[in-house]
Amino acid sequence: MPISLTDDHSLLAVDVGATTTRAALFDVVEGGYRFLAVGQAPSTAEAPFKDIGLGVRAAIENIQSITGRTFLDADRKLISPSRADGSGVDLFTATLSAGPSIRTVIVGLLADVSLESARRLAETAYGRVVESLSLADRRRPDEQIDAILRARPDLIVLAGGTDGGASRSVHMMLDTAGLACYLMPKEKRPAILFAGNNSLADDVKRLLESLTPALHFSPNLRPSLDVEDLDPAMSELSQIVTGIRRGQLRGVDELEAWSNGHVFPTAYATGRMTRFLSRLTGASGGVLSVTLGASAASVAAGFNGDLCLRVYPQYGLGENLAALAQNTDLDELIRWLSLDIHQNSVRDAIYQRSLYPSTVPVTPEERAISQALARHTLHLAVRAAQRDFPPAARSDLLPAFEFIFASGAALTDGATPGQNLLLLLDALQPTGVTQAMLDRNNLLPLLGAAADLNQLLPVQALESGAFLNLGTTVSVVSAASHGAPVLRARLRYADRNEANIEVKRGALELLPLGAGEAAKLTLQPLHRADVGFGPGRGQTITVHGGALGLVIDARGRPLQLPSDAVRRRELFKKWLWTLGG
Repeated sequence: MPISLTDDHSLLAVDVGATTTRAALFDVVEGGYRFLAVGQAPSTAEAPFKDIGLGVRAAIENIQSITGRTFLDADRKLISPSRADGSGVDLFTATLSAGPSIRTVIVGLLADVSLESARRLAETAYGRVVESLSLADRRRPDEQIDAILRARPDLIVLAGGTDGGASRSVHMMLDTAGLACYLMPKEKRPAILFAGNNSLADDVKRLLESLTPALHFSPNLRPSLDVEDLDPAMSELSQIVTGIRRGQLRGVDELEAWSNGHVFPTAYATGRMTRFLSRLTGASGGVLSVTLGASAASVAAGFNGDLCLRVYPQYGLGENLAALAQNTDLDELIRWLSLDIHQNSVRDAIYQRSLYPSTVPVTPEERAISQALARHTLHLAVRAAQRDFPPAARSDLLPAFEFIFASGAALTDGATPGQNLLLLLDALQPTGVTQAMLDRNNLLPLLGAAADLNQLLPVQALESGAFLNLGTTVSVVSAASHGAPVLRARLRYADRNEANIEVKRGALELLPLGAGEAAKLTLQPLHRADVGFGPGRGQTITVHGGALGLVIDARGRPLQLPSDAVRRRELFKKWLWTLGG
């Protein structure tokens, strides 16, 4: 039965990143929404331009040259709605990750309750917690105020008190935050989000409304001691972040005018889409989305409609790399190098990348360092996010995800699909049976933003093959010794002879299975190995092919690399050769 469409068909969506601005066009083709084209241009948030609108227009003009359609008028303003001659678009939306880290102060009552919830909330946006206050803080009130002033926050998140609960203690924290704001110059005062005891909303408004350019309220993060609900506050925080960016970056107000206010932080829009996918697929193992960009690394995990979203500016591949080099053991990074490169050269390359994040690696050494950085930072980001996964999904190993989506040039621009997949397997170290997808055009956040305007569009665009399916991976968890057989696998094709293989501990194997092709896979673990169904338990499942086919990873979880550098590099070459690199 055909799905009826709204009158508004075409949509232009723009994502403004720290180094690249992308514009994507969606329209109705043969009765369904399709992703038609993408245009990109260097972002212009930084000097000498300092106006994101220039990069947005350049990306849109790129799409114009690809499609032959006109979206900007003679004054370079968006044509909307579309006209009878085919020019313009009906809908426009935008996502935004460009801009400095949002300096955030979190205030709560109990350090391990409301303050921890405030931290988790702050990490759903592009925030960096620069100061925190709680009842356990031993500093005098004047020292706390001085600490807030030194932190120079863009945002203060106030939490604490269950609904109808503590009020006196919350008032003490309000007084401290309010006095700090009062002592700041008016143009430097931060936005404030109150997400605590809802019964105090009137008091908060009376005390703080005149001391901040933007006072926002959301339902309590902790309505009771044993319940945490971040979702309403995340939605409110996304609006706050866009408002802060409006004051930091020229051109944001124009995007808001073009989109009628539909501008979202990129990570928040990605999280919305990840949550939607986890509901849509009914994935018992969940959906994981990872993005590695210049401004931040973001991790979104959807578990049957529940979302865990974390954004880490400290793991971005731009200016924050300098801090990473100072605060991490370079040996942890160098172990991922596939070439013999001196430590000093690695350090120099990191600092160069922090100064010029849009630089494209050219030499083999630069590419090897870039790949090692991506592995290291993504691994750190996912392990940090995993601490906040639902209790059932927390362990030393990554829980089994049915789908993994990867975006960001560092994860998607490998020389071959095999290079991309090997990076994901090394950094994420998934378990069980997983479908790996590359979001090469950064469409996931754009679809998440588009869902606010048209709920049909994301569903039908996903079905149109907008993502590159790398194939199915089977990751084996086993305590067997190296070289011992841990899995027997039989792949039964629909139109040719079956393939049988015995996989040994430490091996990486590839079986052919073309894109769009389905086959029956029988897994028989040996020596109590686990492939996602429990130790020693096998099963027959339907698997789908992709650019690489079916990959069986029995290298171990967690992945243990040899201490000998020469042997490590030989292994990297062998693994890449196996995956067609």
